[in-house]
Formats: sequence, C-alpha cells, structure tokens
Amino acid sequence: MHHVLRTPAKRLLMPGLEGMVMADAALLAPAKFRDPDATATGGKRARVALEALHTLWLNTGSLCNITCCNCYIESSPENDRLANITRAEAAAYLDEIAGDGWPVREIGFTGGEPFMNPDILEMLGDALERGFSVLVLTNAMQPMLRPRIRDGLKALRAVHGGRLVLRVSLDHYTPELHDTERGAGSFAKTVEGIDWLARGGFRLALAGRTRWGESEPDARAGYAALIAARAWPVDACDPASLVLFPEMDESADVPEITEDCWSLLGKNPADLMCASSRMVVKRKGAAAPVVLPCTLLPYDPAFEMGATLAAAARTDGGMFEHGAVKLCHPHCAKFCVLGGGSCSA
Repeated sequence: MHHVLRTPAKRLLMPGLEGMVMADAALLAPAKFRDPDATATGGKRARVALEALHTLWLNTGSLCNITCCNCYIESSPENDRLANITRAEAAAYLDEIAGDGWPVREIGFTGGEPFMNPDILEMLGDALERGFSVLVLTNAMQPMLRPRIRDGLKALRAVHGGRLVLRVSLDHYTPELHDTERGAGSFAKTVEGIDWLARGGFRLALAGRTRWGESEPDARAGYAALIAARAWPVDACDPASLVLFPEMDESADVPEITEDCWSLLGKNPADLMCASSRMVVKRKGAAAPVVLPCTLLPYDPAFEMGATLAAAARTDGGMFEHGAVKLCHPHCAKFCVLGGGSCSA
C-alpha cells in the first residue's frame, strides 16, 4: 500500500472569490459546481471562449502499465474506460484540421500510457508527416522501451528531429517521493527510459508535481542537480522544459470562478488551456470518438462537445455557450485558474 503525501492546506485569500475555503482541508461544498450558469452564491459563472485551436490532444486510451496514487484519469492496467483510439480515427481529425483550416500547431498524445496503444508509432508518424509538432506524455517505462517502439522512435527522430518531443512524468527528483506516487522501483525504471532518450538525441521535457510541500525554487534546484548528474538535455529553470503541475482533488473545496474573478485575480481567460486546446477521447463501446474541452475531464459526459472540431466550436447549452466553456468543475478553478496549470507548453 502506498502512502499519499499531501501538501499543507493553504487559505485562499483573494477577496471576491466565491466561497472562501481551506483549499485542501474540506470536502467540496455540495452546492458548488452544480449550475452551469451560476455559482452557489449567484454569481455569473466564468466562461472561456476558444481563441484559436493551437493544440489538439488525442487520448490514446486509459490503459497504463502502472497504477499511480493520484492519477487524474485513474489509469491502470485494468482501466479501459477510454478505448484505444485507432490510426484511422486520429487521421480523421488531422484531415479535418487541414480541410477546415484550423490553426493547429501541435498534436499531443496522452493516456493512459500512449506506448500501450498498438497504433502509436503510426499515429505519431502521420502527425509529424503533416508538419505538426508532436508532444507525447509518457512514463518512459517498459512500454516505451520495447524493441519495436524504440526502433520506431529512432526512425521518427531521424526524419523529424526536434518536432517530436517526449515529456516524461518524473513526479519528484528523489526515488523515495517519486515511488510514493508510482510504486516501488518506478523511479529507476523511468530514469532508465530518460537515459535512453537522452542518449538517442531526443528532444526531452519532464513533468513533476507540486504536492510535496517544497517551494518551486527548491524543487527546480533538486531537479537541476539530477539533470546535471545524468546529462539530460532539460532546462530545470524553463517552465516548458520542466513542468510542475498543481495537484487535483475533486473532493477538495475550492472557490468557484465568476466573471468578476478575471480582474480580481489579474487573469486573462485567453491564457487558459481551453482557450487554445481540445482533446479527443473514445469511450469504451462508443462508435466514434468525441471532443472535450481539455485533458482534465475525460469521463464526464456533460463536457462532451460533439464528434468533430466543427461541432465542438458551435456546441451550445449545458456546459457550453456557443463553443465557450463554462468553468463548472473543480479542476477548472484549482488547476487552471488558480494553479496556472496547462498540459501543453
């Protein structure tokens, strides 16, 4: 059994936020995040319009080779709630991007563990051959290190170079804390995968967590020491090269975000993930994939936007207003607005 370490509770002190709370100390207030249009105290719920679709995420499926303590998507060797997307299904979205002139620059692949999808190499190749930058989120463990996958990745890197980026989940720079999240021995296996990528000249990034109660400068310094010791091509001071994600807990009480909060917080809705990205998932048993606002809401059917990018852009009612996303989920508040998190660079 793995022990879960939680960061100390912090009081959110910004005046005007709906429902001042101890962020990690109480269960979510039952009246919150129920009405798509209004917060529990009657404020107009904030919305985020799609400014320009720059990143399209393809969820490759929810299966993973390991089970983590705090996985937002609950990936595991048994969780197949999101089916493996196929090469043909992925290509249909690439065709739509080209046919309708969407300004997509990056195709992201996330899971589960993307390298457990049988079509992953072909999907990466299709996206790269169309000129996109490609970002793969991986744990760099055994699924990536199989000979077929290694050979395929080397072939893609040889042709497409730095347009292929692999961002490896390394939750902490110490084996003890990383293994607390991902299981005994997982740190050593992930480091083995990162070493292989570094030796092979791949463009690399790392993703860590902020759940450990240390300051960001201290965390980056710890990663920097590990990176230097192993000669990885990662800049620990660059937020795009080393991403430190805020924690997500759907049961933690967090403020709801109203339209007034943008000015109170000094935030611009155009900077949020759902202003520039969408994610495609295929549910188990479904006839076709669907589009979601972002990578953080994979299972909630209320956030389905339609089967195509065009349908998603005009979806209206419920959680959407003419394609704009209503911030009616705790992750919207804690991860994106207050935490400043984003899954792409």
